[in-house]
Amino acid sequence: MAGQEALPRVRRRLGGAFAARDVDFDIIATEYPGHATEIARDAASRGYTKVCVVGGDGSIAEAATGLVGTGIPLGIIPRGTANQVALNLEIPAGIEKAVDVAVHGTPRPLDLGQIDGRAFALVAGAGFDAAVMGSATRELKERWGFGAYIYAALKQALSATPARFCITTEQTTLEVSGVSVMIANVGALFTKYLPIRFPLTPQPLSSWHDGVFDIVVVAPHNFPDWATVLWNAATMQFGGNDRLIHLQARRVTIESDPILPTQIDGDPAGETPLTAHVLEQGVHVMLPA
Repeated sequence: MAGQEALPRVRRRLGGAFAARDVDFDIIATEYPGHATEIARDAASRGYTKVCVVGGDGSIAEAATGLVGTGIPLGIIPRGTANQVALNLEIPAGIEKAVDVAVHGTPRPLDLGQIDGRAFALVAGAGFDAAVMGSATRELKERWGFGAYIYAALKQALSATPARFCITTEQTTLEVSGVSVMIANVGALFTKYLPIRFPLTPQPLSSWHDGVFDIVVVAPHNFPDWATVLWNAATMQFGGNDRLIHLQARRVTIESDPILPTQIDGDPAGETPLTAHVLEQGVHVMLPA
């Protein structure tokens, strides 16, 4: 469902790319939310040596959930709208190059987050970010691609109202007024049309295997403050500012007043409260050698 390329064309290109590398493979299409988890878990139990997920960040999270604890590595063929996990891990966007990494790359451990038994590779959150994901509907993404997220973000920023968050970790409890709390496993959000990224941690290159979450509280006081928040994020200025607050923890609970929507790797995932914990080296991912 992710991305804008027709499924039959994707199947043909995938089949050609895997066949050219002389590997045995099966291609199975997901049919409903959570199906990728079932497929990955079943593949591991049947003795497949790898599972490759073809899709966006939500599909990667589903497949990773099914592989936790199996030792079977995950290959990523990015075909989604945003492909933030692949961009963080420097996995090529093109099918041929991505398949080559999946077949001939190096398996490397990747931390995962887990919420109610569901793993996530990129980021989970409550508030503004979840509202953006909810507003970027499938129809908008099919029509505008990545532009759907830009439209949704601008729309939500104009109407964002601060909520009262209570953030509890193993070290501290923080009560703060803000519009969003993000639990980041992988270190940066990339833009598709601008040559900039927005780090979610002071150490974005190592965040995916450091054993902790980076928790980012976005707390602009007014609409002009959004420029400050974006600038501080882009330049990794996380300290000494009450508009962009950074914490690290292995376990975190987010409560809010009022109750707010939540998201996991770009997919709507209910409402607050939510509790996440780190699965250190939860899955191995095929990366460029």
